[in-house]
Amino acid sequence: MLKVWGRNNSINVQKVLWCCRELGIEYERVDAGGAHGFPEGYERINPNRLVPTIEEDGFVLWESNAIVRYLAARYGAGTLWPEDPRARASADRWMDWQATVLWTHLRPVFWGLVRTPPEERDAAAIEEARKKTAGAWAILERHLEGRRYVEGEALTVADIPLGVSARRWFGLDIERPSMPNLEAWYGRLLEREAFRDCVAGIPLT
Repeated sequence: MLKVWGRNNSINVQKVLWCCRELGIEYERVDAGGAHGFPEGYERINPNRLVPTIEEDGFVLWESNAIVRYLAARYGAGTLWPEDPRARASADRWMDWQATVLWTHLRPVFWGLVRTPPEERDAAAIEEARKKTAGAWAILERHLEGRRYVEGEALTVADIPLGVSARRWFGLDIERPSMPNLEAWYGRLLEREAFRDCVAGIPLT
């Protein structure tokens, strides 16, 4: 059975858990990271001492987007993992964009409002990051025109990193510009039981 190390409130762990649920993969999850700390010897399987890490039949892998790609390729070829090379490359592009652009802007907003005591918050920095995040979401807003999901009519790996990010964006008490395509896409994610159970139903902490 697949083993997943990581706490269920971690944005990166949620990518993996949601992917598993969409694909019907059974897994054992071990709390790790944050308040849970790490099991003794954890650095032998993940030298970064971060989560998530998975192990399957002796194969160990860390980095959340790499894990999602691996699971989708192994268990979801033709569904979460597009078989057409160009469609797959496009999905990969959005996964990387989430890590290199979107989360770079959104993370200071989330950390500032959720994980920083009110008296220690830098309101100006949070507001600047909020505006940059809105600008990033506007890119996806335009891309989603005429699409149900990021890559068309069906959920793919592209939706997973973006969906867990959207959970933070829509869950924070902040000003958000109207983005009808983004809001409709997020509404479709909320209709999915796996997303509700693994992402939307977990408090932001």
